Amino acid sequence: MHARIQDGKGRFIKGVLLAWIPFLLFLVPALANAFRGISSQKATGLGAVAGGLAEGFVVFGFAAVLISEVAAIVLLVRTLSTEHLGQSVLSVVSIFCSGLMLAILATFIWLAGVQH
Repeated sequence: MHARIQDGKGRFIKGVLLAWIPFLLFLVPALANAFRGISSQKATGLGAVAGGLAEGFVVFGFAAVLISEVAAIVLLVRTLSTEHLGQSVLSVVSIFCSGLMLAILATFIWLAGVQH
């Protein structure tokens, strides 16, 4: 029983790290960069925001975001339980953030395809 609890705790920690590291390393700086570009160039619209997002994705990498977010979702879904309510709430929030990152990645790829 003790080994099972430790295994679940390890999956939880790895899942949370995989869910939040790309979010913090990509999304926060990329959006800040996009809004700085909008204000300095007095530009508005999707093109101005897409430039900042493109720079963020190039720096961190499409594959790294995709792999880490999918792995985070798999690990976090396996740690959901009714016994640990706080852990489950954090897991659900992290799964939501991972899904948001995957949606942003899919939207960016779709927009890049439409542009070409």
